[in-house]
Amino acid sequence: MSAAEPSEGAGVRIDRVALAVVTLSVAALVARFVGLDARSFHWAEARVGYWSLRFLDTGAFKYRPVAGGPFLYVVDRTVFALVGATDATARAVVALIGGLAPLVALLFRPRLDDAETVALAGLLAASPVLLYYGRFLRGDVPLAVFSLVVVGCAIRVLDGGGARYRYLSAAALGLAGATSGFVVGYVGCWLAAAALTVDQRRLVGEGPGVRDRLERAVERLRGSTRSALGALGILFVVHLFFYAPRTGGSIRPSLATVEAAVLGAARKFYGVRVVGRRQGGEHELLPYLSAHAETLLAASGVVLALALVGFLVDRYGRGPSRPVVAFHAYWAGASLLVFPVITEESAAWLAVHTVTPAIVPAAAAVGLLGRYGSHALDRADATSVAVAALIGVAVVGQLGVAVAGTAYGPTSTENPLAHHAQAADDLDPFVSDVSAAIEDNEGTDVLFYGETFVPAAADGVDRPPVGDAWGNRLPLSWYLEREGAETDGVRDVRGLEARTTTPPVVIADASQRSTLAARLDGYEASTYRLSLWNREVVVFVR
Repeated sequence: MSAAEPSEGAGVRIDRVALAVVTLSVAALVARFVGLDARSFHWAEARVGYWSLRFLDTGAFKYRPVAGGPFLYVVDRTVFALVGATDATARAVVALIGGLAPLVALLFRPRLDDAETVALAGLLAASPVLLYYGRFLRGDVPLAVFSLVVVGCAIRVLDGGGARYRYLSAAALGLAGATSGFVVGYVGCWLAAAALTVDQRRLVGEGPGVRDRLERAVERLRGSTRSALGALGILFVVHLFFYAPRTGGSIRPSLATVEAAVLGAARKFYGVRVVGRRQGGEHELLPYLSAHAETLLAASGVVLALALVGFLVDRYGRGPSRPVVAFHAYWAGASLLVFPVITEESAAWLAVHTVTPAIVPAAAAVGLLGRYGSHALDRADATSVAVAALIGVAVVGQLGVAVAGTAYGPTSTENPLAHHAQAADDLDPFVSDVSAAIEDNEGTDVLFYGETFVPAAADGVDRPPVGDAWGNRLPLSWYLEREGAETDGVRDVRGLEARTTTPPVVIADASQRSTLAARLDGYEASTYRLSLWNREVVVFVR
């Protein structure tokens, strides 16, 4: 038998690896879908859900950078049309993508051994940050997963995997670009990581051959003219599908549509995210960096520690360094600076974009631990076996504790991944009360009271961006739109008394409870915390 032919045992081993990865993906899906609606919507989730419902109702959609990438709006509109709108169905797309993420590990098998491949799948399944935001209606996890697919497919192309990986990489890049404007940060991190990886090869004495290998790598990535054009065509079609404006729920094929999806979208993004930031949207860097680091240490300290070990051993160990480990370690390192710089808000979801690349060197560290334990077992070294087992148990235990305290932890300030705009109370009772109150009502169903929720002048909510007064209603706007409630608003008592009838539901800032209680006879009042601090509303239901 030649060295190139796999033995029967090797074949079984490969099958076991694939089976293990698939099993981990199934477990990841279960972990994300169980109790998917247990946590009430965050304000950011409510924005996406609300505008997706508006897109479903009106059939009109245009890309607006202030509302994020179009991916979730386009996909959730279809989900709502097929199975209805709930907290769970709204989050289902993100949960599905996050749950399938462990399968991406199979793309990295040419550069990782069997234990490392399984470890990569396991960390993608159980990393606390990816699990928490894999149950959250934002584009961060889809962007991270699609970006891993891009890199994994590029590795396959470099290893002679064929044109199909080039096409899949192009499709994944198009999807990544549709999920979030943060894709610009990913491209920057990739360029920095690639440059540092090449430079590292030169520093370890492989300089004379680096240029030739780099040229061959570029040629393989580009492929033939036909293959390159095919990949560009796929990227263009995916981009057009998500960024093209829609009327009546469909895309009208025309040059104007193509211009709006390509040049128009780029101009909008630049105007909002670059020019707008330059004209007063800057923020101090150090507070954002420190907050990012604190979140990473609190929620993913184990993953980062493993990643650091994996990188250092690969970089300074006895064996040759591996570009796949170095590239992802440098990618993660670059992200520590890039995302606090480009973000407009310091938030825990930024951790997704650092943890995702860090998982590859972390998997290398887990593989190192596995090899250490295996060699100790072969030598019958009981002490070393015990050390390896204790470290393994500690790693798994710490991951379990972190998952329990974050992804399934309390919705409070004690949870390092819970953003301040997360509703602190369960809003299911609110939905039930509103649904029952407006069932047979005619006219306005819900009245918002006070300057906090009602602007001084007419403020349309047909499309984003909208005013702060509307934003203060979040996440209630999502729930009210979901129930089909007709809303209105008055700014003061005179406006309330000028109405001929009072709607069955009145919502106001909690400070207005006594003012309204004296004027709403026959109503029952309940208080809800719409964020972790400093946002309470009182809801009067007739």
